[in-house]
Amino acid sequence: MKIAYILNTYPQPSHSFIRREIRALEDDGHDVLRFAMRASDLPLTDPQDRAEKDKTEYVLAAGPRALLGASWRSLRRDAGDLWGAVKIAWQMGGVSDVGRLRHLIYLAEAAFVAERCREEAVTHAHAHFGTNAATVALLAARIGGPKFSFTVHGPEEFDAPRALSLGQKMAAADFTVAISQFGRSQLCRWAAPDDWGRIHVVHCGIEPAKFDTPAPLPKGPRRLVAIGRLVEQKGQLALVQAMAEVQEDIHLTLIGDGEMRSAIEALIAHRSLKERVTLTGWVDETRIMQELETAHALVMPSFAEGLPMVVMEAMAAARPVIATYIAGTPELVQDGKTGWLVPAGDVHALAEAMDAFARAPLSKLTRMGTAGRARVLQRHDVAAETARLAAHMQG
Repeated sequence: MKIAYILNTYPQPSHSFIRREIRALEDDGHDVLRFAMRASDLPLTDPQDRAEKDKTEYVLAAGPRALLGASWRSLRRDAGDLWGAVKIAWQMGGVSDVGRLRHLIYLAEAAFVAERCREEAVTHAHAHFGTNAATVALLAARIGGPKFSFTVHGPEEFDAPRALSLGQKMAAADFTVAISQFGRSQLCRWAAPDDWGRIHVVHCGIEPAKFDTPAPLPKGPRRLVAIGRLVEQKGQLALVQAMAEVQEDIHLTLIGDGEMRSAIEALIAHRSLKERVTLTGWVDETRIMQELETAHALVMPSFAEGLPMVVMEAMAAARPVIATYIAGTPELVQDGKTGWLVPAGDVHALAEAMDAFARAPLSKLTRMGTAGRARVLQRHDVAAETARLAAHMQG
């Protein structure tokens, strides 16, 4: 197949799962074009992300004249189709948080994407996230672009399903992808029952070859690593508060960056944790692998999630996981077998789980890591999951 991936901001440091999915499709013989509305303004520390940027066509960078020209040619091609798309954009904009003018801009972007897809003989378009990328994919299909599908990750889409017109998008899509059974259940809330059969679970995947020989758990004081954007939903403030309650000798490394960094740094200083908590900022995939190797476990204190890739990567590296009992996480992390699950937002329960982790003998942590590795390799092999996605596209 010739597939167009439609994305909002790409690549981004936290979206390596999209890059892996595209690469797996290409490894399977499919031709994938990347259309992103804009480039990220975050530094791309990973050379793989920089390579993806070079392969991506940026729609807004083409300029207003190109977008208006594509819209004019769409009008001449089929005025009825364009008028139908205008009505859809107007209606969606009326219920959204960004308004109708923004949706008319999405329509101009869609005209550009639809024209490029026709020029490249694209057979299917796939968008990631149920936000504006899925809107562009829908509108492009309405004005002569390819049939489309989209992946919903959460939690953002589940926070505003009406404002994002999720039900309308699912009705128009060839199919919709959820990354967990929990995610599928949430989509079924907003889809017509007749559309449930076109909502499929396709997991995000890891590349098993990169975790071929996991490093043994290190000796010495226990080390935890947390990886993710420093934003409210990831719960790092609660994690720092829990670190202040922990009784055992634990060091925590926080990998990532974001709007909450200054608040997290202030709390670390206030609770006198500078010797026990390290912030690294964004790092590349190689550094993440190194941090997992030197850690005894991953901690994921999120308040809201889809199904975190870093949990999969930690389990593939044979590391136990301490996580919150939310969204799709319990479908992967098994309490007492592959790690610890605690209620989201419960600082005391999180601190107790971290102490239990620190007191557990290395042999128990190794057994947990081994069980987690077997589970994630069986459920989240990117080649197998992407083959399922391609089958849905072909079907």
